[in-house]
Amino acid sequence: MSKVAISCEGPGMDDLVDPRFGRAAGFLIVDEETGEHSFIQNGQNQARSQGAGIATGEMVANSGAKVVLTGFVGPKAYQVLEAAGIKVGQNLEGISASEALKRYKEGQVKFASGPNR
Repeated sequence: MSKVAISCEGPGMDDLVDPRFGRAAGFLIVDEETGEHSFIQNGQNQARSQGAGIATGEMVANSGAKVVLTGFVGPKAYQVLEAAGIKVGQNLEGISASEALKRYKEGQVKFASGPNR
């Protein structure tokens, strides 16, 4: 079972991708095979004055996700994700979570080789 984490402004697949990885409202954790999904709130990390990206990266790694779809990822968050073996698809802001997942499944998402913020 492979899981995809999508930074999202709300708990549904029709909600927009949240462009801010570290300070995203939450993450949809989607099972690629079944399409089942759950939502993890990220409020505790949104409020951090420092270290939001690192803490969020650890939370996503603990979810079991192997891929992240988001807008922007900073250098420290990227290091956490890379160390956990998680592929990062960036620059997906302005579209719904379902559209981001569709693009990923169709091979239209380029994986990052470094942070973009």
